[in-house]
Amino acid sequence: MTSGDKPPQASVSYPPVLRADFPDPFILVHEGQYLAYATNTGGVNVQMASSTELASWRLLKDERDPSRLHDAMPVLPSWVKPGFTWAPEVLRTPDGFVLYFTARHAASGLQCVGAATSREPRGPFTSEAPGPLVCQDALGGTIDASPFRASDGQLYLYFKNDGNNPAFNKPTEIFAQRLSPDGLSLVGEPVSLVRNDKPWEAHVVEAPTMIERGGSYVLFFSANHYGWESTQRVSNYGIGYATCEGPLGPCTDAPDNPFLASTFQPCLSGPGHQTVFQAEGRDFFAFHSWSATSTCSPAKLGRFMSVVQLTWQDGAPQLSPLEPR
Repeated sequence: MTSGDKPPQASVSYPPVLRADFPDPFILVHEGQYLAYATNTGGVNVQMASSTELASWRLLKDERDPSRLHDAMPVLPSWVKPGFTWAPEVLRTPDGFVLYFTARHAASGLQCVGAATSREPRGPFTSEAPGPLVCQDALGGTIDASPFRASDGQLYLYFKNDGNNPAFNKPTEIFAQRLSPDGLSLVGEPVSLVRNDKPWEAHVVEAPTMIERGGSYVLFFSANHYGWESTQRVSNYGIGYATCEGPLGPCTDAPDNPFLASTFQPCLSGPGHQTVFQAEGRDFFAFHSWSATSTCSPAKLGRFMSVVQLTWQDGAPQLSPLEPR
């Protein structure tokens, strides 16, 4: 049984908190505000939204031209071909902020990962790097970079090889590699943690998120085809997780994956590309899913952002709707 064939789960509702096309969300807690970053849209390379209480969000607008969205990285590095800037995530460092992003490498045509810096979380993020931070040329390219700071202060970067690129047709894997203290260079060799070897994952695993809670490591990831095709009742895209012995693994897939998948009611289709953040001593879990009509068919408005509560039971993650705050 695929995630798209599961029976309705009408008792669970994770309504969007931002009803705009805001794919691959990442949330940074900064000075009492929540700042969200997302994949390119409408000529904006890195769009942003903000909230003070998680349940309602507003898209940030360009201060000089309020008719346009704010762009956290308005000028792309020289190696990038515009129009394919995906999945931004931000790391706070002593020198400011580092933005990790996926972009089209103009020379090779592959999607690759870059890094840009800013003193302020809203940007502008800039990079003078002549090439990507990481691009696994032989494995189809690299996407979905996600930074992680372990309890001992060591930084790591998680990313996925783009082997499902039709030109390569290779297995997809999620890798981990150490980062330098400034977050701008990789150290050592990458280690494979997860690959698409389960039926529900189909041809792809991607969008890693590593967290540490109570001395245990959990790697969330998304899997299966991200789209919502006209032949599908709902999208088969979903979220799973693996438990890991450390930041560099080894990792073991949870036996009950997928952790979050599509349901017919209330029209949750293709939940994926999750992020985890802490606020006021609690864990929260954000993800995108496809917009739907009242009859649970595609609304063609893109992917909306949801935010829910994340709790733990015997070391296993549990989701629940946001409580009033």
